[in-house]
Amino acid sequence: MLRLTIREVSLAFREGRILPSELCQKCLDRIKKTRYLNAYITVTEEQAVAQAAAADERFRRGTPKGPLDGIPFAVKDNFCTENTETTCASKMLKGYRPPFSATVVQKLLDQGAVLLGKTNLDEFAMGSGSTDGAFGPVRNPWSYSTPYRDRSGLDPDSDWAITGGSSGGSAAAVASLSSFLALGSDTGGSTRNPAALCGVVGLKPTYGLVSRHGLIPLVNSMDVPGIMTRSVHDAATVLGVLQGQDAKDSTTIRPPMENFHLPDDIDVSKLRIGIPKEYHAPGLSQEILSQWSRVADILERAGARVEAVSLPHTQHSIVCYHVLCAAEVASNMARFDGLQYGHRSAEDSSTDALYAATRHEGFNGVVRGRILPGNYFLLKRSYQRYFLKAQQVRRLIAQDFAQVFSAGVDLLLTPTTLSHAPSHAHFIQEDNRTRSAQEDVFTQPVNMAGLPSPLCPLSLPALRSALPIGLQLIGAALQDRKLLAVAGWLERQVAFPRIQLPWDTEEEEEDGGGLVERGQRVL
Repeated sequence: MLRLTIREVSLAFREGRILPSELCQKCLDRIKKTRYLNAYITVTEEQAVAQAAAADERFRRGTPKGPLDGIPFAVKDNFCTENTETTCASKMLKGYRPPFSATVVQKLLDQGAVLLGKTNLDEFAMGSGSTDGAFGPVRNPWSYSTPYRDRSGLDPDSDWAITGGSSGGSAAAVASLSSFLALGSDTGGSTRNPAALCGVVGLKPTYGLVSRHGLIPLVNSMDVPGIMTRSVHDAATVLGVLQGQDAKDSTTIRPPMENFHLPDDIDVSKLRIGIPKEYHAPGLSQEILSQWSRVADILERAGARVEAVSLPHTQHSIVCYHVLCAAEVASNMARFDGLQYGHRSAEDSSTDALYAATRHEGFNGVVRGRILPGNYFLLKRSYQRYFLKAQQVRRLIAQDFAQVFSAGVDLLLTPTTLSHAPSHAHFIQEDNRTRSAQEDVFTQPVNMAGLPSPLCPLSLPALRSALPIGLQLIGAALQDRKLLAVAGWLERQVAFPRIQLPWDTEEEEEDGGGLVERGQRVL
């Protein structure tokens, strides 16, 4: 039952073969069973049970609210949730209960979706491994799968693969089958990176297509709410619900269409697929390279025209990204002073001492390490040399993409990460800044240009590591539906990963299959 897609579960609800309350309870049980993953910071069990019971009644009356009614979902803990603690995985926001919900959260609740809880992340979304939060690291569910245990030789109790970040908790929740969809945020790849490493579909929409209101900002000019699901069709369904202008977010734009219903099939022979030569980056693993070539060959055999293209300013992108990121982080983190909400130091000898002590105690070293250079880049004597120059390079990066698409290329096919998920012991050998530069190298140019990018996970049989990897598609602004249609076509050609944990029983497998054929803290 937990292995079904949103579309399959919604049909089962409508036909009366399962109740939302039954599915909700199975998800809550799954969360408890996979507590060792540390995917959730807060589990809203009481609230979820009440929401599911209300969904039961709507289906009994035959008046469901929509395709997401009764569907269990999770939310990254940097989205505000009314009267539910929102921490950004930081001591700074301990005990903070927002008086409102983020627009995207409220839209899901208005559709009747059932909120299971808030998921773990890197503190204030600053990281690429979900290892640097105040509540401890998130473990990749695939670390506990039988193939990985057999092939890696690692003991998952003492060493395990990371989830990627910063939306690692959301990716782990979907991958471990405790949630049918999860919201993440994507500033430099924070949805696509963990989606790739955990074997789920991850979607970074066009900037402005989905409201940022209520998403605690990291980099306002790049932040985008991300979507994680188990199928491309499910991601399209969720995007159709979340998209749209929001009076509370002036950066939102009118969507090109009301829904994102995907065609059952598309003619890929009419597509031109670009392979950016700059994405053959140093450190790219042979496994990623071979799968990249494999998928390109699949498209070419189907008649698509696959050709090399150039994005010449990509080599400067990661440096440019870190300058702009640090500058906006310094600005955004200035609001956390301990006076109105969140952590407040006992130091009260002076206002300046209170500010300094509160921020030192509340922020971890990673956050403080980005605020400091950010303030330097924004100094009058540094502004033109660093911040302004980075903005100029950002424009050139966006122009590179625009020129490729204006020349007739429909979409780009690129890697998402340099390799599969590294072990935790290996990952933490380097500092956060170095790790982020390595892990964001393929993903952050898309955020710099504001473009859409779905992530397609690849099947395990072809992978020697037995850990998932994923490739991303990149398209022109507002071409989200076209990209999702191609991703859906690839989903049918390349079997997406299906996790099997040692304690999953054959009975659970049969129950889910039969249904298809017929159709932490706890608050």
